[in-house]
Amino acid sequence: MPESNFVDYVKIFCRSGRGGSGSAHLRREKYVPKGGPDGGDGGRGGHIILRGNKQLWTLIHLKYRRHIFAGNGMPGSSSMKTGAEGKDIYLDVPLGTVAKNAETEEQLLEIISDGEEKILLRGGRGGQGNVHFKTSVRQTPRFAQPGEPEQENWFILELKVLADVGLVGFPNAGKSTLLSTVSAARPKIADYPFTTLEPNLGIVAYRDYKSFVMADIPGIIEGAHEGKGLGYRFMRHIERNSVLLFMVPADSNDIMNEYNVLVDELGKYNPEMLDKDRILAITKSDLLDDELMNEIREEIDFTPYVFISSVTGMGLDNLKDLLWQSLNS
Repeated sequence: MPESNFVDYVKIFCRSGRGGSGSAHLRREKYVPKGGPDGGDGGRGGHIILRGNKQLWTLIHLKYRRHIFAGNGMPGSSSMKTGAEGKDIYLDVPLGTVAKNAETEEQLLEIISDGEEKILLRGGRGGQGNVHFKTSVRQTPRFAQPGEPEQENWFILELKVLADVGLVGFPNAGKSTLLSTVSAARPKIADYPFTTLEPNLGIVAYRDYKSFVMADIPGIIEGAHEGKGLGYRFMRHIERNSVLLFMVPADSNDIMNEYNVLVDELGKYNPEMLDKDRILAITKSDLLDDELMNEIREEIDFTPYVFISSVTGMGLDNLKDLLWQSLNS
């Protein structure tokens, strides 16, 4: 059994409701033997609707609900009475959920705010009753319009975590340790690769009661854009981040090479991610002396950077300042 119930991908089959047929009723009363048409319209079929819910953070409630059917509209009746509408089905989803056509993978809609509602699949319109077809030359139409049929399709729902800052780095770069130090988040931390198996979010407190949200994803390895490692599956969680914080440990053999590999992987996954603001954090910097720091500074000349240590607290205030300035620039 997995340790977590975090689910960020589900495939569901949806069917909307068909529209009710219009009525072809003719008015017949005791003293009105030929009252003419009075058939009502059919009711609309039910929609499948996605609704944002900020209390949710995973799609697990839809994982085992694979088939979702809305209600059918009811037919119209006499006295121009409209049939009842089919029951709409509301699917509550976490903020940041994207819906795609399962066959074409075309993005159809996304939910990014609490209470936001968008129709995933429309119900069929109800047919018009015969009262709509009465004319001067056709006084008693004995026909009505059928309702529109239902629609059905397979859809993919993907969750893209909403956060201000996304942590990017190789496994064991210190991302989870940083998140646990600057926020109340408590991700799993251990001295082996791929300790983090799911995204973790933390709220980082800043000065004057300000704050921002930081997201940690599983480590990226070279070739992640081709599906290697765990990073590819979770890269979508940093697509919406405003700032990317690249983390490279100070004991790396080549800091700039690691940074460039990470940038290259993100660019191959989605070139638009390279347009985001980037900051480089050199972690475990408590291992460095002044001479080594100066050598590293000479290599870095094209992106904001900071030396930090999550263990000693070194540079963390400077890091928050850099992130806040970047978020509000």
